[in-house]
Amino acid sequence: MRLLLDYGSHGLPVDVPDDRTVVVAPRHTPAVADARAALDEALARPTAGPPLAALVAPGQRVAISICDVTRAQPRQVMVEAILAALPGTRVDDVTLLVATGTHRANTPDELTRMLGPDLVARCRIVNHDARDDGALAFAGTTSRGVPVWLNRHWLDADVRITTGFVEPHFFAGFSGGPKMVAPGLAGLATTLVLHDARHIGHANAVWGITHGNPVHDDVREIAALTGVTFAVDVALNRDQAITKVFAGTLLDEHAAACAFVKDTAMCPVDGLFDVVLTTNSGFPLDQNLYQAVKGMSAAACIVKPGGTIVCAAECRDGVPDHGPYGRLLRQRRSPGELLAMVEAPGFAEQDAWQVQVQALIQQKARVLVKADGLTHEHLRQAHFEPVTDVGMAVREALGQAGPGATLAVLPHGPQTIPYVR
Repeated sequence: MRLLLDYGSHGLPVDVPDDRTVVVAPRHTPAVADARAALDEALARPTAGPPLAALVAPGQRVAISICDVTRAQPRQVMVEAILAALPGTRVDDVTLLVATGTHRANTPDELTRMLGPDLVARCRIVNHDARDDGALAFAGTTSRGVPVWLNRHWLDADVRITTGFVEPHFFAGFSGGPKMVAPGLAGLATTLVLHDARHIGHANAVWGITHGNPVHDDVREIAALTGVTFAVDVALNRDQAITKVFAGTLLDEHAAACAFVKDTAMCPVDGLFDVVLTTNSGFPLDQNLYQAVKGMSAAACIVKPGGTIVCAAECRDGVPDHGPYGRLLRQRRSPGELLAMVEAPGFAEQDAWQVQVQALIQQKARVLVKADGLTHEHLRQAHFEPVTDVGMAVREALGQAGPGATLAVLPHGPQTIPYVR
């Protein structure tokens, strides 16, 4: 059968055997008829708590947390709806905080694509910088000992609003909600603890689990510690269109969003597979190799120990060049050595969490990668086996697995997370 994989902006066609293949794809969820109307309704009659307009008084300073360019959030319509719900608030009193986490700042062109020229011209927009100590303030320590450093603009605001979209997350359980505070607006010192080897290596730090997951437990506590006035999250379908809006009290609306997304974006299968072909959901999610680890993690949920994962991710932004992920990968000769490095007592460095997840996957399965934005040498330096032809790589892997070998395909990558029934 011929499938179209999510890859870059235009997709990647691939032929796979139709007699031994299971396709794991999102259950189609129709988009709301009118995204703006759905947002307006949720802001006025939220999932939990009072409407937004009842919580904000004229003259108050408002901070709104939005996703950075690596996420497919419909930021423009969400922000426009929020501003319209606050007619007594001057735009000069509003700051849009790009919750970059530890990612790079978003460029002016990217901000225009993310928000539209009108909002960019009207609003104060600040790229969060986790490494700028002058832009951070200490907000306390969680009950599990995480030091909480957050963006000063966020802490100084009278009204704090998170906006996000909810999808399964490979070690935080689900995205959106409290993650728009930390790690989205957190200092590097905070994120290094939230994402240390103890947190990431925990059995519950996986797709679809929040409570009992040490990463998300601490993320929720940080958000509660700093106080979120109002939260807006959306669920998206594979066309990145809004399927449902959740709003109101942060933890309540986010729990409702997670339940909805678990039902629509997680898929049971009957067993493990010899070969799993995956993607990282196309651009913008597959813009670099760092992000592509998520697609590999989704595949790892259903690959047999000793099996093969083939990942197609364009990586137009490279490894990327910024951030220490690529440098950390080059410091050791194998995934096993990488795992020993990041799990060593006292080791703490940005992006070590992604290296740890990658190494754990590679301890379980062989990983082949097609990435037109990277050379084969770059992929080898990152401990992956490069491939040019995905279909051929899949056929060869099936042949090596022997007669009766089975294949699962995740054409939309981590938009749908499989799990064994």
